[in-house]
Amino acid sequence: MVRVLHSHPGGVHPADHKAESNATPIRTMPLLPRYVVPLRQHIGTPTRALVQVGDNILKGQRIGAAEGPVSAAVHAPTSGRVVAVGPSPTPHPSGLYDPAIVIESDGEDRAVAFTPLDWQTLDPATLRLRVRDLGLAGLGGAVFPSHLKLKPGVHTLILNGAECEPWITCDDRLMRERAAEVLGGAALMARITGARSVLAGIEDNKPQAIAALRDAVNRLDSGLAADLTFEITPIPTRYPGGGGKQLIQTLTGLEVPSGGLSTELGIQMFNVGTAYGLYRAVTLGEPMFSRIVTVTGHVAQPGNFEARIGTPIGDLIAAAGGALPGASGELVGGPMMGFDLMDLAAPATKAVNCIIVKSPELFPAKPAALPCIRCGACARACPASLQPFELYWFSRAKDFGKAQSYHLFDCIECGCCAYVCPSHIPLVDYYRFAKSEIWAREREKQAADQARVRHEFKTFRAEREKQEKAEKFAKAAAETKAKSTASGEAAAASGEDAEAAKKKALLEAALARAAQAKAEQAAAGITPKNTDNLPPAVAREIAEIDARREQAGAADAPATPDATPSTPHS
Repeated sequence: MVRVLHSHPGGVHPADHKAESNATPIRTMPLLPRYVVPLRQHIGTPTRALVQVGDNILKGQRIGAAEGPVSAAVHAPTSGRVVAVGPSPTPHPSGLYDPAIVIESDGEDRAVAFTPLDWQTLDPATLRLRVRDLGLAGLGGAVFPSHLKLKPGVHTLILNGAECEPWITCDDRLMRERAAEVLGGAALMARITGARSVLAGIEDNKPQAIAALRDAVNRLDSGLAADLTFEITPIPTRYPGGGGKQLIQTLTGLEVPSGGLSTELGIQMFNVGTAYGLYRAVTLGEPMFSRIVTVTGHVAQPGNFEARIGTPIGDLIAAAGGALPGASGELVGGPMMGFDLMDLAAPATKAVNCIIVKSPELFPAKPAALPCIRCGACARACPASLQPFELYWFSRAKDFGKAQSYHLFDCIECGCCAYVCPSHIPLVDYYRFAKSEIWAREREKQAADQARVRHEFKTFRAEREKQEKAEKFAKAAAETKAKSTASGEAAAASGEDAEAAKKKALLEAALARAAQAKAEQAAAGITPKNTDNLPPAVAREIAEIDARREQAGAADAPATPDATPSTPHS
């Protein structure tokens, strides 16, 4: 049954220039004396270096560890010694340096022991971590870490072999020469994600690749391909037919919603190069340390090369016979979405699929930009159904809020608008500028929000500690006061008892002395003097005193049976 194809909006038909490089087989780059492996090779967080200067390493050894969820490891392209870890030129539009590991080859190309992955018994989470540590990343353009896309929950897997960008033929040659491995990787992806069908979309200007994949379907391992349906479908040649949303719409008629993902429709998409890399990772345990790169344009021998990650781009151009006289520069990627190379020492990374050497004949100088005439040609060519002229005005005026209201981030930067613009305005450059400014402001806002949260928490913590300290001091003061009050009352009570006891002791001592003195006098026969001829009143007073003394002594001293009261002398 022939699949009914659908059309996506917009698109253009630039000269494809495929014949220059797709007629010869893939060539393998010779071993080089030096490789430069950047730590940033994919969307997301760059990797963390695991080696240092002086370390001896082997081919396939992990030299950069994934950092965070959106990251993938990097590996050594050959055996040798680490001679530098630090800033190096990289293939990036900014021309800025990025951290990289520089390896001096020992010429032996010794490799670590590769261990295949048992995808049938490994649980999905562990399998995804292994894929991450093997450095798998999308080779179709976005360079998104592959393990994040290998999640269950889809019913259809789309294999993207459209390769719609002019000049680029690396996927074409890969499908022609290694179709079985490409489809084997697609089958593994379907098994891991739970998809039941595999759709391969290939532009109809690649008949040999289409035939090779159709033939490979019949030669797939029966155990791997069991219960899976494969459909190799030619699609019309129209740029950007290989864009993710555009290819999904062409093959299924479904539109991915603005700001949404294809997984919301039950569809996941992978590039044919990614499928090939996954096949080698699973069946051989081989990490991603090489890829196919097209070298074309104003060179002596255009073609495709299997290049190790870290190969200097100058060496790739030399392998293609070198630039011809009159070369005017180099492009990384295709002419629609690529950028000018700033330094030939920059290495090939997982994101580099094509190097085009320019010349004035192939790439004439761009005319000066003229004012926008609002002709609407850009809107008709836009495959995302946007209004590029409005995005241009708001991006140029730095009215980023308005630009976002016109769905700026739905722009895939395909360059169709700039290609058809009669005023030669570099429209995509304005969109990239607006996006980068919005991202920068978002980062600043996030940093400010984090700083505010930290400040608020610090203030809250200081207030809490202050309150806790005050409560602690208040509690201690209350305890001290309670102890002081209790001790004061105890001291007062004990003082009163001591005073009464003291008085009683003094009285008892006085009475004891008086009794002792009287007893001593009686024993000695001493009688009071001057008691003769006393008046009767004085004699009675003395008798009363003696009686009281006797009474007090009798009360204090123990009574004896033979005790006789004394009588006062008269």
